[in-house]
Amino acid sequence: MANDQPTTRLDANTSPAISVPAPDESKSAPQSSLQPAFQPASQGWLSAIRQRLGCPAHRRLRDTIEGALRQEAASQSAFSAEERQMMLRMLRFGAKRVVDIMVPRADIIALDESEPLSELLRTFEDAAISRIPIFKETLDDPRGMVHIKDLLPWIVEAGVTEGVRSRKERDAANAATQTTDDADEPPHAPDASGSLELSNVDLTQPISALKIKRPVLYVPPSMPAMNLLIRMQATRNHMALVVDEYGGTDGLVTIEDLVEQIVGDIEDEYDDDEHHISRDAAGTLSASARATIAELEELLGRRIVSEDEAEEADTLGGLVFHILGRVPTRGEIVHHPHSGLELEVLDADARRIKRLRIDPSRLVPLTGTDATATPRG
Repeated sequence: MANDQPTTRLDANTSPAISVPAPDESKSAPQSSLQPAFQPASQGWLSAIRQRLGCPAHRRLRDTIEGALRQEAASQSAFSAEERQMMLRMLRFGAKRVVDIMVPRADIIALDESEPLSELLRTFEDAAISRIPIFKETLDDPRGMVHIKDLLPWIVEAGVTEGVRSRKERDAANAATQTTDDADEPPHAPDASGSLELSNVDLTQPISALKIKRPVLYVPPSMPAMNLLIRMQATRNHMALVVDEYGGTDGLVTIEDLVEQIVGDIEDEYDDDEHHISRDAAGTLSASARATIAELEELLGRRIVSEDEAEEADTLGGLVFHILGRVPTRGEIVHHPHSGLELEVLDADARRIKRLRIDPSRLVPLTGTDATATPRG
């Protein structure tokens, strides 16, 4: 978060720091309580980058910086490839909405509050996630979420045996029958810790009885992603349900989803490659249908879809739906006329596509504006 200093400073080992005057607050329009802390710093940072890259001031600032960063990639640059990529992602992040980032409703892992504790534990293990949304009857009636860090202490407390109370009762009985000879002996100190017996935990009780649910945020699909990130930081609530104008649940966003838009995929020891695009020795690609078109374009280093198609679909599965106008069958090969790509459906059910095989050797040369356009990834 920006500090109260009058300037924003960008330091680098290869060039002197650049100081940028802070904007004149007297000429600024009224802002929310959080925006003043972020806006001057972000504008100063963008201005500093523009000066360092020698960009003219008359062009739109974001477009100027993005174009300069892409040109720098072809020559020796003061920025590493990783730095350029992160700055490009940061510039694009400002234009994204919650709907562009959310996990769609069909992929949300959630539980009814009437489900037993055993099912909650099993879902945490199978999904390898730390937060699970809870609803009543349907996902359109959410009741909050359960965090694994709240569940574990609850289980420990429920699993502690009656040892502490039994020990105290025995000590009280011994004190009542204590003789004069041993009256001066110090009483036995009860064991305050007790012993843990998981068999004492009732796994059949419903989630609603646990009293460990936490609230979630509710946001519209049109909300700017940056605004949601700021709100999550301010409320320390890292899960939001995306709701439509009628109160129905459209999707889910976590703070990890937002941060990954800037720094790239964040993987831990429980992540697998299911949602990534991989390339085999022959150059053929295997991808989740949820992989974005932008990811494929970034991997191939060229545009794949037309501007009109980009408005219709964000993911590879969505592109196949757009081409066919229906759900494909397993083994079906779909030809993309604009790029020449062939997409083979490796896995699908009656409702959705799950995995695709892509043959880049079928790509046709780019023509017209597509030949000079940069990938969206």
